[in-house]
Amino acid sequence: MKVLLVDHHDSFSYNLFQLVGEILEEEFPYRFKLDVIRQNETDVSKVLKERYDRILLSPGPGTPEDPEYFGCSMEILKQLGGDVPILGVCLGMQGIAHFAGANIIKAEYPMHGKISEIKTDQKGVFKDLPSSLKVMRYHSLVVDEDSLGEEWERTAYAGTELMGIRHKEKRMEGVQFHPESFATEGGRKILLNFLM
Repeated sequence: MKVLLVDHHDSFSYNLFQLVGEILEEEFPYRFKLDVIRQNETDVSKVLKERYDRILLSPGPGTPEDPEYFGCSMEILKQLGGDVPILGVCLGMQGIAHFAGANIIKAEYPMHGKISEIKTDQKGVFKDLPSSLKVMRYHSLVVDEDSLGEEWERTAYAGTELMGIRHKEKRMEGVQFHPESFATEGGRKILLNFLM
């Protein structure tokens, strides 16, 4: 199992790396590779050569509409989206939605270090989890749901705010919250579901 984590210069990337590494060690002992690249320091051709089994797009500052913040991740989505399973976390989800043509807008209220209850569809990364979960949020931007195409399932909500997306045919999924946070219920299982 070869997994790539694209780091968008966010302190949460290390937590994501650590938790994914623990899961891989349990599920694929001595049979996995977990690489990290910085979004602004990578030639995408190197990513293509590695033939990763899974790609994680980390949280980060800024907006995916600005290449300074989303860097090579947009090119990874263009080249590999649909061929390699991809999970976007926070900025990563926004980036997937932006890649799909959706607008990224200011949230009604900034949610930095706040816990919200979400309702999920219990499919994809939410499989075998309760339909209601408490999750940790750190963001001031959200995906404008009205601009997201019909080929995308809306998989989770906090009230009326979109917290999860999944492509109906390709293995591309995103969560607006932080599954790597100790305060997120089922975070480990969410990542395990993606990796399996």
